[in-house]
Amino acid sequence: MDHTLRWQKSTFSDGGNGNTCVELAASAAPAALHLRESDTPDTALKTTPVALAHLLAGIRTGLAPQRTTSKTFF
Repeated sequence: MDHTLRWQKSTFSDGGNGNTCVELAASAAPAALHLRESDTPDTALKTTPVALAHLLAGIRTGLAPQRTTSKTFF
């Protein structure tokens, strides 16, 4: 069975040939979504479809957590 992820560029990417896009891939059982930036393809986030839907809904409605202060930790 082939477990290779098939990455798809976001439709919101600038469409250029550069590394300026977000890519998404889906894997089966258990269902998971993988997100990465094209300029760092070896680093990906893994989440569930429900969690990503909640995050996107929060961003669209302005209910996502906002960063209110800038702090640097050393």
